Amino acid sequence: MTKRVLVISQHFYPEIGSAGNRIKNIYKLLKDENYDVNVLTTEPTYPNKKIYHDEQFWDDESIDEENNVTRIGVKNRKYSRSIINRLMYYLEIAFKMMLFILTDRKKYDVIFVTSPPIFIAVVGLLAKYRYRRPLILDIRDLWPESLKGVGVFNYPVVISVFSRLEKILYVKADHIIVNSEGFIRFMTEKYAIPLNKIHFMPNAANRNEISIIESGNDVFKVMYAGNIGLAQDVTVLMDLAKELNEYSIELTVMGYGFKKKEFVRFAKEHKLTNVRFIKPTTRQECLHIISEHHIGIVTLNGKQVFETVLPGKIIDYMTCGIPIVASVSGYAKDVIVSHEAGIVAETNTADEMLRHILYLYQHPSKRGEMSRNSLNYVKKHFFWEKNIEVLIRLIENKSSEPLHVEQTESVDKVEVL
Repeated sequence: MTKRVLVISQHFYPEIGSAGNRIKNIYKLLKDENYDVNVLTTEPTYPNKKIYHDEQFWDDESIDEENNVTRIGVKNRKYSRSIINRLMYYLEIAFKMMLFILTDRKKYDVIFVTSPPIFIAVVGLLAKYRYRRPLILDIRDLWPESLKGVGVFNYPVVISVFSRLEKILYVKADHIIVNSEGFIRFMTEKYAIPLNKIHFMPNAANRNEISIIESGNDVFKVMYAGNIGLAQDVTVLMDLAKELNEYSIELTVMGYGFKKKEFVRFAKEHKLTNVRFIKPTTRQECLHIISEHHIGIVTLNGKQVFETVLPGKIIDYMTCGIPIVASVSGYAKDVIVSHEAGIVAETNTADEMLRHILYLYQHPSKRGEMSRNSLNYVKKHFFWEKNIEVLIRLIENKSSEPLHVEQTESVDKVEVL
């Protein structure tokens, strides 16, 4: 009998970004395996609603909007700088999703919910008890730890309440999936979550996305793609843009987020003719644009919580076979350095990042080596067609199969089957 899966996510097709792309791939691959997949989500709003008026984003006819996707409308604006407005946005979504679940008459075999925000995970917990079915909790970021990392809502009492809620969710979930190996130690050590309850399923690429086009040999170009928000170090980005201008190296910025306007103002004030800002576009076009560049840039602020994450743009750069120059630490640094996919600045400064960019500029053979390393690593570890097996195994209740865990003094590595 075909199993019915309810997927609950704030982000879904046609939204751009890692979260929307992750859930879209999960939906499509489960459908390919003949699961009956229903999605509870919102109207597309990330990074803003207006861009989805453009029909180019609604380009996937394989997604059955009419029969498989339930979208709730939201009145509050998400991207206000007011943390209160943002919380009200999250709560409105959660409340409307809960109402839907309480009145829904369908039956499901498995509940899959992805977080953050944490309120969506709470919706999933309600669904677990409402439908009396197993809950698979997908964690894409540590929340509320990430709130402390960006410094926008660091109130000890509130953080304490959210941390207790986080623990409840981890304990009550039947299985936990993480998209970063860096989260595993946090869960096992802080909340004593059993290791055999946690499963690693990273963000990934489709086989047809690998190395879409080779970069040109004319003007040397570097790329920054993705969010320019509170977690990213926009100061390093701006300083780097200014220094690249001195060497006539082009910087393409395909970004969005809180700090984008600040970056645009900086470029205008300093007359940085080498910086080109382009609007967010579809994933296919985004990968095409990335592939036309010689180097991909990644930055994160130095807070400890971000040592556990693997930014989606790292996988995208590797998918396109372009070397990475990064200002990151922890797990993201380990992936880049250990697989020789790029260079990480030890001092997290624009000066050092510039030195690494100039080195790769002057050594095309080294760029080629890093490109090959990236593509080989993606093919081995970051294919959705392979990684979806982790989720399928859980849906089929075959989690007793080993995850090839290697341990030293604590959890070090969990490999995807």
